[in-house]
Amino acid sequence: MRKVTVAATQMSCCDNIEKNIEKADRLVREAAAKGAGIILLQELFETPYFCQKEKPEYYEYAAEIAENKAVVHFRRLAAELKVVLPISFYEKSNYARYNSLAMIDADGEILGVYRKSHIPDGPGYEEKYYFNPGDTGFQVFQTKYGRIGAGICWDQWFPEAARCMVLMGAEILLYPTAIGSEPESREVDSKGHWQRCMIGHSASNLVPVVASNRIGTEKAEDSEITFYGSSFITGGTGEMIAEAGREKEEILTAEFDLEELEKARIEWGIFRDRRPDLYGTILTYDGRIR
Repeated sequence: MRKVTVAATQMSCCDNIEKNIEKADRLVREAAAKGAGIILLQELFETPYFCQKEKPEYYEYAAEIAENKAVVHFRRLAAELKVVLPISFYEKSNYARYNSLAMIDADGEILGVYRKSHIPDGPGYEEKYYFNPGDTGFQVFQTKYGRIGAGICWDQWFPEAARCMVLMGAEILLYPTAIGSEPESREVDSKGHWQRCMIGHSASNLVPVVASNRIGTEKAEDSEITFYGSSFITGGTGEMIAEAGREKEEILTAEFDLEELEKARIEWGIFRDRRPDLYGTILTYDGRIR
């Protein structure tokens, strides 16, 4: 048996980086006290979700990985608590800016960085203004407690990303997120659709999925987003094991036997019966193989 307990957290964020880190620290400690070895915090939790508006002063939030306050803080905490912490942060690399995730192992070492591949662009979610497209490719990290694949928010809508990570050996998929209402379409509630996409990744790849979203209402001039929380954890066949509410700060946990999950993936035959030779169409934009 290779048992591990994972945790998903959710919280509101303010414009004070130190206070956001302090709140996230408390949640990590509480999750660790519940036995969690892998603890997921939400996307860009150091700051408000600044992508609502295109404002050049927000470029100042970006920092080199060695200087990022959250990464530095949670490296120490990971080593103290002996937990794995995937930390979402705004990365500066020379003149490039990325929406990135540092995978911190249970000894505080950074195993590597994943840079968000799919960058959204729409009212209230103006991420193409702030982030270069990720250039790392999909990443799978061998941590103390298992092989982890991680996407960031908009990545979670793409089944290709999930399948690639599992083909690369991921045993658990993690998705830190910042999603809520649509500032120009208040009638739209994507919560169910958002969850079902990731439930599909879990079911079709036979791996647990952990998603952490933020909560609270954030305003930026004439734009406003109410983040709907609803963080969740699925089992190895897409069943919802734990789900948070829309408004409350919460910590969810679930225990998995990674050895048993691996046996199920092999026995079910999905990966045995794949036909990569027939999937060339997926490599095109318009469905035409030239």
